[in-house]
Amino acid sequence: MRYELIISWSKEDQAFLVEVSELPCCMADGSTYEEAVASAQVVIAGWIETAESLGRPIPEPKGKLSYA
Repeated sequence: MRYELIISWSKEDQAFLVEVSELPCCMADGSTYEEAVASAQVVIAGWIETAESLGRPIPEPKGKLSYA
């Protein structure tokens, strides 16, 4: 999947947080960087599957900070 992932460390949560900026409300986390990325891939697939089942449009990946 080619969606941009914005990954940050949350000291409060003691976890890496991932935001998929091109897919509204699509977020994931993990205790390691690798776990967070893997979790994001699962969440992206679920987001797309849900959007398809509801007949909603699925944004094409645009790349680096295209939403800004």
